[in-house]
Amino acid sequence: MPDSSFALILRRDLRLAARRRIEVFLPLVFFLVASSLFPFGVGPEPRTLREIAPGIVWVCALLSAMLSLTSLYSGDHADGTLEQLLLSRRSLTLLAAGKALAHWLLTGLPLLLLAPLLGLLFGMPPASIGVLTLGLLLGTPVLSLLGGIGAALTLGLRNGGVLVLLLVLPLCIPVLIFGAGAVTAVEAGLSAQGHLSLLAALLLLCLLGAPLATAAALKISVD
Repeated sequence: MPDSSFALILRRDLRLAARRRIEVFLPLVFFLVASSLFPFGVGPEPRTLREIAPGIVWVCALLSAMLSLTSLYSGDHADGTLEQLLLSRRSLTLLAAGKALAHWLLTGLPLLLLAPLLGLLFGMPPASIGVLTLGLLLGTPVLSLLGGIGAALTLGLRNGGVLVLLLVLPLCIPVLIFGAGAVTAVEAGLSAQGHLSLLAALLLLCLLGAPLATAAALKISVD
């Protein structure tokens, strides 16, 4: 019988999230609130807001994705589910991939859908909003994949949430730079293809390596 770890863990996480809607909406609320606070700090001048909008959206998206990382594996570890999966013959790599996809569907995809609205609020032109959305489509899965590694490495540790931030945030800086840089290039009349290509390369690299690294980290943390 083929290994169905990926589909099983994906369905399970989505069902659990449907029962804990407050935890699911918390990153989205943070994303909207944090983004809307910047005009109060830098002033309402439209040109200034339009220039800093890509960085604001990307920083808030990054921090929002980090909010739910600590609970990515902690619940399964606390109730013994993770130990049972380790004892079974199911693939931990597929488990990690399913967890990352569930995290992106619950966190990254809603942020992706809200980003054009924030772009309009900051006065960004349609071309810039399109590039911003495309960059988030390529970059937010990277945040979920890298976040899974950090969550697995800090599993069961005291102050694990702080450690996850310290581990994952430096790794996500290239995503932030290329994502915001793509929009900046378009607004300067240049092509964003280079930045988007680098984001796509990072996504491909993480798709190939992050689930394997997460599976190894889970074995280390549980053992």
